[in-house]
Amino acid sequence: MAEETRIERPLSPFMIGPYYRPQLTSMSSILTRITGNALIVGTLLMVWWFLALAAGPEYFETAEWWITSWVGNLIMFGSLWAIWYHYLAGLRHLVFDSGKGLDIKTAEKLGWACIYGSVALTVATVIIFWI
Repeated sequence: MAEETRIERPLSPFMIGPYYRPQLTSMSSILTRITGNALIVGTLLMVWWFLALAAGPEYFETAEWWITSWVGNLIMFGSLWAIWYHYLAGLRHLVFDSGKGLDIKTAEKLGWACIYGSVALTVATVIIFWI
């Protein structure tokens, strides 16, 4: 019986770089996970703001200062984009779960739709509510 030769291969498909060429479908999947986890930061900031509101004027003044500072605005703007991206990526996965859009060309189009759509919806939301 011939001896089997083992080829050393990476164990994870997320070893992008020397082993795998970055693709839109894998990047959008990773970005969906990142935005889902990043939404925790904005949520914690808003929870802190509500708790400070309930705790009294001194606490609220501190929280209000942080949320309305450039750091708070940047976190809120990033959270707004993350909400839209995560929402659109969820819709994309509903399409995939129905068995449609699984070919590479359509999957890439849906990935670009999530990216461009999330940017457009973020800008539209800022224009409608913050200006």
